[in-house]
This record gives sequence, structure tokens and C-alpha cells, in this order.
Amino acid sequence: MAVLAGVGGMVVAIGLVLGMRFAARRPRVPSAADARRLAAGWDLLAAALRAGLPVPVAIRAVAAGAPDEVASALRSTAELLALGADPRDAWAAASTCADTAELARAARRTARSGSALAGVADALAERVRAAMRDQAEARAQRAGVLVTGPLGLCFLPAFLCWGVLPVLAGLAAQLTLP
Repeated sequence: MAVLAGVGGMVVAIGLVLGMRFAARRPRVPSAADARRLAAGWDLLAAALRAGLPVPVAIRAVAAGAPDEVASALRSTAELLALGADPRDAWAAASTCADTAELARAARRTARSGSALAGVADALAERVRAAMRDQAEARAQRAGVLVTGPLGLCFLPAFLCWGVLPVLAGLAAQLTLP
């Protein structure tokens, strides 16, 4: 019995070490709150542009509630656009941020009117929401798999003690050695 407890302890220790290594190697994922703020910001940008607000004003409104990196890129772009900079130069800061790069490319293409930019903002909001749904589903599936580990660690020793060992003991008692 002590041997089984020792083996079980070793299995648990190895599992913990491997789990910590796996968790340390996983890339950092933006928080769900940041993703929701980003999707809401793209929706706000689309609504503001469709309502007829100038692009710099709409971008400033979005930057106020955006995550830090996105907000700084959008504020820089809005200030340059408000000062009358060339759209290609103004959107340069936004093109370096991963979350605003696609918007910057579309804005450079549609520098004259913001109406086409509203469609891009809608598409970005939908992509962010789809990514959030995918992450939530993956976490739920991973939880279902991870639940089986502790169950296996608990039930496997019990199965061996109550199921296999009595059968082996019964068979050993029936064997007669000459």
C-alpha cells in the first residue's frame, strides 16, 4: 500500500512540474476585458463614422476607452489627422500596433471618406468577438480534459486495490506449485 502511495505521489509531482513548464511557455493572451473594450471601440468607431463625425474626432472617441497600446496609437493618429497631416504619415503610428494595423491600411486606402472605414471597423469588431468565442470554447474544452487527470489519479489506485489485486490473489491461491 505504501508503494502505491509513493508511486501516486511521484505521478502527482511529475504532473505539477510539467504543468508549470507548460504554463510558463504559453504566450500571453490579451485579457477578455481588453478584447471586449477593443470590440466595443471598433463598434463605436463605425457608428461615429456612419453618423458623419470627422475621422479624427471619431478616433479620439475610440481612443478614450481603448487598451493602452491601441489608445496611444490612435491618439497619435488623431492628432496628426487633426493637424492636417497626410493620411499615409498620420496612420504610420497605428500601422505599427498589431490591433490597429488593418484599420490603418484601410484608412490609407480610403483617405477621402470615412464611410468605407466604418465597414472595416465593423469587421474588426466581429473578428475580435469571434476570437473571444474561440478562446472561451478552447478553455472549456481544455477544462473538460484536465478534469480527467485527478479522476484518473483517484480511481486508478482504487481500481487496482479493489479490482485487480483480489483477482490476482485468488488466482495465486488456486495455483499449486510442485
